[in-house]
Amino acid sequence: MNTPEDSQLGKTTVYADRYDPTLLYPIARAAKRAEIGVTGPLPFHGVDIWNAYEFSWLDARGKPMVAIVEIRVPATSPNIIESKSLKLYLNGFSQERMPDAPHLIGVLERDLSAAAGATVKVELSLPAAIVHTIRDLEGEYIDDQPLEIDDYGPPKADCLRVAGTDVVEEELVSDLLRSNCPVTGQPDWGTVQIRYRGRPIDREGLLRYLISFRTHNEFHEQCVERIYVDLMARCAPDTLSVYARYTRRGGLDINPFRSSSEQVPVNLRGARQ
Repeated sequence: MNTPEDSQLGKTTVYADRYDPTLLYPIARAAKRAEIGVTGPLPFHGVDIWNAYEFSWLDARGKPMVAIVEIRVPATSPNIIESKSLKLYLNGFSQERMPDAPHLIGVLERDLSAAAGATVKVELSLPAAIVHTIRDLEGEYIDDQPLEIDDYGPPKADCLRVAGTDVVEEELVSDLLRSNCPVTGQPDWGTVQIRYRGRPIDREGLLRYLISFRTHNEFHEQCVERIYVDLMARCAPDTLSVYARYTRRGGLDINPFRSSSEQVPVNLRGARQ
């Protein structure tokens, strides 16, 4: 079984400039899911949306091409793909000739699907066709609460509670999500949206809970699944979705989405991204 510690994370690496699908490093989701009590059928739907801003290849005549790559990995996939390995893999196309964009997309989808263990979808966007519109996650911000904080981890699910009996439907947003890479300890910064229908979630408790990830070591996807499972267990909403938009590192941003319904999230680009 591949482990994060055996990946290229935190190690000196030679960046190849030729195509090599063996660079992709899958890590099974099962072990971290077992930590949060997910051992059978998944209690959520979802997808991990990756955006790669540093991608280039050669066309059939050898002229360099550049594009932004959107990658959608379903939450049902047995594996995540370690981010540095994905960067190394994508960089390998920089001196590789491809006959056309559809062929390139086919190669990417084939290799990424094999690593993830499920069907991965890829889109290429050429710079000339991109309209950059900054659009943050919608909802009421909870970060301006005047709280005294002196505890920053590990995640404290007991902070989560409901604050009434009336059923509400709302979207709550925080920019204060921060966790750390489980291998290098480098910080991961994100904005998170909690969308739910049910008894009102206590906002002070929710903010304290999100801040308690500040010294927690876990990958992006694992943090979002932990948040989803803890909210369901502690607050029992009728419907729930958790969407985190993380800032990029190494030209990649990772944006996990988990939901009680099969909705498809918009791949927006926030001000911090």
